[in-house]
Amino acid sequence: MSDPAPLTTDRPGQVASATPPAPGRSRHLSDRWLAVVFISPALLLLLAMSVFPLLWALYLSFTDYSATRGGPANFVWFGNYTAILASAQVHLRALTTLIYVVGAVALQTVLGFSIAYLISRRTHGRGLLTTLFLVPMMLSPVVVGLFWRFMLDAQFGVINSMLGSLGLGQVEWLTRQQTALFSLIVVDTWQWTPFIMLIALAGLTAVPKYLYEAASIDRASEWFRFRTITLPLVWPLLLIAVLFRAIEAFRLFDLVYILTSGGPGVSTETLSFHVYKVAFLGFNTGTASAYGILMVLIVMVLTQLYLRYLNKLKED
Repeated sequence: MSDPAPLTTDRPGQVASATPPAPGRSRHLSDRWLAVVFISPALLLLLAMSVFPLLWALYLSFTDYSATRGGPANFVWFGNYTAILASAQVHLRALTTLIYVVGAVALQTVLGFSIAYLISRRTHGRGLLTTLFLVPMMLSPVVVGLFWRFMLDAQFGVINSMLGSLGLGQVEWLTRQQTALFSLIVVDTWQWTPFIMLIALAGLTAVPKYLYEAASIDRASEWFRFRTITLPLVWPLLLIAVLFRAIEAFRLFDLVYILTSGGPGVSTETLSFHVYKVAFLGFNTGTASAYGILMVLIVMVLTQLYLRYLNKLKED
């Protein structure tokens, strides 16, 4: 017996029958249920690794829970938050973090955009130069911290050896309050300037060439072309890179831990490192959770304001 002919029609307006389900597929499993089945493992993993710890930290922030103390935690409600916001130590750490973020991000933006602008003007060796500049960004922050700790060592460091050969005195880069925070900014700039450079280079390469050709026909100066063509077209992309770097710099921990451990004194103790000390050295888990929630709220509010500025800039 021959197979039945497929249900098709040549008459206009008549709907052909639906294609039968593929062999081995259940008739009761629709496309929507298939999507749910495939997405569920990743969604559950996301909830377990991200959402649940955040909600648990929010719960602990309203208690006096300590990881080393037995017994149930007592609710203190907003006591941890008021103690944090009224603490002079927190204000000092916040000021240190602000100086670090502004200094590091500003220096990285200027250097990264300058390097990207110089590379974009080259016609030969652009790929090799870009690859070489990207090497620091590919290294682990712990490796970078150890590498620079040896270089900035007061007695055996390469930097002080070079200064000594030039007849200059040795500098205690990581053990003096006047230079420790500056050293952290320099190390972070060395590692993350390639990130700004990469995004700026992508924006510079996307600028239409005919704009420069039209400016050349009008005999516009180099500064005029940079001010009226290059910078306005690359500026929005550069602001997005600044946002990413500011968020990363705000929660800096690894370089501080490796290079200075917050010292000398508390001159390089950022908010993230202070939270680490409260949670894992003082074992005040409830207070540390309140610190974390406040830092998340600060990042969210500042990011929303920054994005509104970007949208306004785009509309203008």
